[in-house]
Parts: sequence; C-alpha cells; structure tokens
Amino acid sequence: MAGDTPVRYADAGRGEQVVLLLHGYLESIEVWEQFAGALGRQYRVICVDLPGHGFSDWGGRRVIGIDYMADTVAAVLDAAGVERCTAVGHSMGGYVALALAVNHPRRVEGLVLFHSSPNADSPEKAANRLREIELVEAGKKEMLARVNPGKGFATANLRRCAEAIGELAEQVMMTDDEAIAGVLRGMAERPDRNEAMRRLSVPELMIFGRDDNYIPVPAAEAMAQAQPQAQVAWLDGAGHMGFIEQPDQSLAILTDFLTSIR
Repeated sequence: MAGDTPVRYADAGRGEQVVLLLHGYLESIEVWEQFAGALGRQYRVICVDLPGHGFSDWGGRRVIGIDYMADTVAAVLDAAGVERCTAVGHSMGGYVALALAVNHPRRVEGLVLFHSSPNADSPEKAANRLREIELVEAGKKEMLARVNPGKGFATANLRRCAEAIGELAEQVMMTDDEAIAGVLRGMAERPDRNEAMRRLSVPELMIFGRDDNYIPVPAAEAMAQAQPQAQVAWLDGAGHMGFIEQPDQSLAILTDFLTSIR
C-alpha cells in the first residue's frame, strides 16, 4: 500500500543515490526493464506502476489526477525508506515527477523531464484526450493499441523496435478502460507548472528527441527557452521513447547529470 492505494513498485540496484523512474501514459514498470538494469549497476533504482497502470490500483477515481499520482509516489518512497531521490519522469511520468518536486520538495534532489513538459494541455491536446476517452468508452481501446505505441518511435526505428512496440500495445490492452479514461481526464486537467519549475531549487534536466512525434523540435526549443535554469540534452535518432531507441546515449546523459548533483 502507498497511502490508501495498492501500488506495485520495484526496488533494485545499489549505491547511495536513488533514482526514481516514472513511466508514461499506458506504460508500466516493465518499460524501464533494460534501462533500469543498466542504471542499477551504480544507483539504487525505484520504478513505480503509477495509479491505474500495470498492477497498481486507482481507487475507482473518475479523475486520476497528476497530484494524486505524485502523492502516491511520495507514499511509495516512504514505504521504501527513501528520503530523497532524483525523479526521472517519462512523458506523463514527467508531469508526476514535476508535481512531486513541487508538492514534496524535500523528497527530490534532482528532476529529469524525459520527453515531457511543464506545460498544461493546449485546447487542442485536451480535446484529443477527450476523443480518446470517447473511443475507450465506446469499446474501441484496440484503436489506441494500434496507433499510440508506434507513434512514440522515430520512423527510422520502427522496424528495429518492433518488439518493444508490440509489448506497449499489449500494455494498452491490459489497462482497465475506466483507468484509461481517468488518467486522460487527469492529464487534461493538470495545471501549467512553468513558473513552479523555474522556482525549484534543485538541478533540472530536460531530455528531448530530435524525431519526437509528440514534442516536435520547435516546441521543445520553446520549452527549453522558458526554463533557462534547466540543463537540456538532445537525443539524435530518437522519437518519444529515447531510453528504448537510444539507450546508451540516454544512459550517458542521465549518468552525467546524476554525477553532477552528488
């Protein structure tokens, strides 16, 4: 249990520094398996199934809010006996990592937004989430499974990463329909946290992919410009799943950041 929510998490690796890995929308801790294994050679690594994903519950909430997810993660850190960590969030997990840093500042000693954003949803993005809810409620979740996983990868990597794409599609189908709708509502309702991120007093890193279909280069550059205090790193030959598409490059960037905040 993490607070009042049954949560699955993995706690492995070694070292005094703790790295918290938070997955994205319709993912689970399995998405980090190889990357976490590599990190675990130097660091203690904690991966969490966020509420409504994997084997974690969500308490039947109609809206699975980002702040609720962050509070749940803080409770996981309590259960694991972790006082402070570097929070690394992929996509939706980045929203949660940032909320954790803002709402539980004593728990976070470093923040990494991995293919993520401090921005609130644009009206267009929020409308897209509502359309996904309509698909799920109409019993057409398989459409998300067909489209979303592949869109996360650069076109040049689709064949090489076919197995990972297939595993992500399976994860979509395994996720409860009500949970998907709740998470979508939570993301659509989250606040803009640009100012809050600028006010954080911890080292920050933003990692972007040059071929990201969800965060195009101009959008990423605008985010970086809005957060001058944050370090910025670019992954060549990667879309929205850089830790799978370019694991060695991703690991080197993250390890350098972790070394800098010791």
